Amino acid sequence: MSEFNREIQIRWSDLDPNFHLRHSVYYDWGAFCRVEFLNEYGLTAEVMQQLQFGPILFREECIFRKEIKLGDVVTMNLKLIRSRKDYSRWSIQHQVLKNGETLCAVLTVDGAWMNVSERKLMSPPVQVTEVFSKMPVAETFEWI
Repeated sequence: MSEFNREIQIRWSDLDPNFHLRHSVYYDWGAFCRVEFLNEYGLTAEVMQQLQFGPILFREECIFRKEIKLGDVVTMNLKLIRSRKDYSRWSIQHQVLKNGETLCAVLTVDGAWMNVSERKLMSPPVQVTEVFSKMPVAETFEWI
């Protein structure tokens, strides 16, 4: 897959007292975009619950470049930037764009999969490999 983009609706509650986007909203949007991708390819919350596993994050970092204000048209994308071959550990990067091409933020997350009954890290089931192999990859993608 070459791209995965989602348009984001800015809500009044997303704004701070300076009338631009609150910093924590970028992280919420990243989670939304990742879950949208997983759902679109069949790795739903129901599937994860049945197989007793789920994603966890070790690190989440956002670099803010341009402010976003109410009325801006915002899109967010997602790309895999590095991963183990079995997708047990991975890093995903999001770009937040406004009004077409203005890069406003870059959000990067490092994650893994956890067995939710044992509360331990795990190698993911085959469904993860099937879905993650369809994820767009960055030009700088690397196997770890």
